[in-house]
Amino acid sequence: MSCITYFVVIFGGRFLMQGLPAQRLQFFFQIHNLLLTLVSGALLVLMVEQIFPILYNHGLLYAICSTKGWTQPLELLYYLNYLVKYWELIDTVFLVLKKKKLEFLHYYHHSLTMVLCYTQLNGQTTVSWVPITLNLTVHVLMYYYYFRTASGAKIWWKRYLTTMQIVQFIIDLFVIYFCTYTYFSYTYYPFLPNKGSCAGTETSALFGCALLSSYLLLFINFYRITYNKKKAAALSKKNGVAPSSKTKSKKI
Repeated sequence: MSCITYFVVIFGGRFLMQGLPAQRLQFFFQIHNLLLTLVSGALLVLMVEQIFPILYNHGLLYAICSTKGWTQPLELLYYLNYLVKYWELIDTVFLVLKKKKLEFLHYYHHSLTMVLCYTQLNGQTTVSWVPITLNLTVHVLMYYYYFRTASGAKIWWKRYLTTMQIVQFIIDLFVIYFCTYTYFSYTYYPFLPNKGSCAGTETSALFGCALLSSYLLLFINFYRITYNKKKAAALSKKNGVAPSSKTKSKKI
């Protein structure tokens, strides 16, 4: 229902904004991004505070697979992170009001991350802390970047944010594929090498694998379109050759 409301608001908003001028909203955009930087940082610190003793005392396998690794304090932090995903939908509202182009990657990622967080909460997947802490780390830097650029600052490392997101998904998938593999091997194919069962429901595990895999592919494609083609266009211009329509990058 939340996803449906989200799409009604953003596409209905785009329709209503057709006859209206683009809104600047710089002050509100700065405050929005500053607060998300601080909240993401606070959640990250609180999660690390909970996870480090588990890792130190019991090891990585226990921390990502044991049912005892799903603690009440961590569940509360996961729930707060889930609520923050609703707050992050305001990112799209700003794009609509500013009459910026809405890329498929943006609304696909924003809408389904809420669903992902819900399924992992409901399925009590112990491994949840891995993608969440990595995501929070990226979001601290990402929202700080948007906060600074909203005030006119020129930040040179935007490209590396996308690289970090891609690396994040690669690590996520390596870990959750392992957890999913060892669960299914132990449960259905015990003759295969495995590390025993892994906490979480089958539905939440498979949905997480599928969605994060799609994120990785979409972000790689975004990087290719946004940065590699820009680089090719710049080289063509430097050599005195006008870039063809195939090498012109899309404006994000």
